[in-house]
Amino acid sequence: MKVIIIDPGHGGNDPGAVNKEHFEKVYNLAIAKKIQANLQNNYEVTVIMTRTGDTTVSLEERTNVANSKNAELFVSIHQNIGGGEGFESYVHLRAGVETKRIQGVLHASVAAVMSKYGVRDRGQKQADFHVLRETKKSAVLLEVLFMDNEKNLALLQREDFQNDVSIAVAKGIAQGLSLPKKQIQITQTQIFNVIAGAFEQKENAVARVSLLAKQNITAFIDEIKSGSKTYYRVQAGAFQKREYAENFAEKIRSEGVADAYVIEKNTNEPPVVEEPPKPSPQQPKPNPEPPKGLTIQGSSMLSAEEMDRFVKKVNPNAPSVAALYVQIGQVYGIRGDVAFAQAIQETGYFRFEGNVKASQNNYAGIGATGKNEPAVFKTPQEGVLAHIQHLFAYTSTKPLPSQYPLVDPRFQYVQRGSAVTWAQLNGKWAIPGTTYSTKILEIYKKMLNEAKIPLQTRINSLNATLNEL
Repeated sequence: MKVIIIDPGHGGNDPGAVNKEHFEKVYNLAIAKKIQANLQNNYEVTVIMTRTGDTTVSLEERTNVANSKNAELFVSIHQNIGGGEGFESYVHLRAGVETKRIQGVLHASVAAVMSKYGVRDRGQKQADFHVLRETKKSAVLLEVLFMDNEKNLALLQREDFQNDVSIAVAKGIAQGLSLPKKQIQITQTQIFNVIAGAFEQKENAVARVSLLAKQNITAFIDEIKSGSKTYYRVQAGAFQKREYAENFAEKIRSEGVADAYVIEKNTNEPPVVEEPPKPSPQQPKPNPEPPKGLTIQGSSMLSAEEMDRFVKKVNPNAPSVAALYVQIGQVYGIRGDVAFAQAIQETGYFRFEGNVKASQNNYAGIGATGKNEPAVFKTPQEGVLAHIQHLFAYTSTKPLPSQYPLVDPRFQYVQRGSAVTWAQLNGKWAIPGTTYSTKILEIYKKMLNEAKIPLQTRINSLNATLNEL
């Protein structure tokens, strides 16, 4: 398997280019981490970072890592300064044909994204930089944008720009080195749905959903066509194991809903129709109330940089995992910034002073209840992925997105779709946990207050959060 070195320029007591409170080292690391994640998630390759945090690394140490690992390619990420604008790439003055070829492929991939944002392509260049000169195999240095250009700096602060650039760099590297794509094995998982009644009249399905809600059971109405008729089926849960589905159906029956049953997903079984008595004229038909408060599903408002900066004010040694929460949260449609606030709550600002240890990469306290041993994850990325998947299990009944394998060991124990909002995690994620979501959203509110986002946008998000609090 080929080894690639991703080198975030500067770091520690070397800030690189500076523009007021903006430091080149921060953007270099943010983009480099995204490149690493893209490569590892999509290609058969070993990726090594010269630094993963705000640490000082000498030029010699950087090239020594590449040479000691016999790396096929060394890619150094930088931001420019000096009154210019745009993107450029460098190889050494004495670079060989192969290195120049890789530069051309990588440069073209990144330049295509730059054109999307109206950024100038300054071309492919050569220089006598240490990291280019002292690396034994191919080395390319990318000057992504100019720190002293306000238009460029504004782009650097955008999460979508960082994501697009990192994807382009990863694709360029993969094309230049002919990296094989990672074959993710997706096992076909049978889903067992728990149905709490099916009706010809929608009003009766609505009444059933309302009845279940009073018993703290979340359900939704699934419209089914059968010939010329339409039925309204009330789904109250979805499980990967029939045993769990049958147990949940039995629980619903014990609550007075006698017609609860289990079906396998995608079967063509006609719905069982059993109409309950119509409500009397004196009794208004109940309507299900929409969930109140901030939803678990949604887009991150905060950037990874803003999130890392917030947590490191309290704990300077906190791991830099915010970019993973944003990136993986986007795939699953989960608010990565609020999930990050939940991780802060679970870990005590990543101090890990409870049962869970830092080495376990368990940022969500998965499995750390009662006498159970907390789950252990091999890498920070796997830990964040498990956290996001656990939230996805609570907030959605859809199949998992195929981009990542299932790593959450307790995914199948969750009542699928039972928590649409963060408030609905009370008593589920944490028991009794009556103030669990309040603590998470108080942290999120502080994060929003400290972030540099437009005032009206912040007000809207704060209002949604305050409604839940």
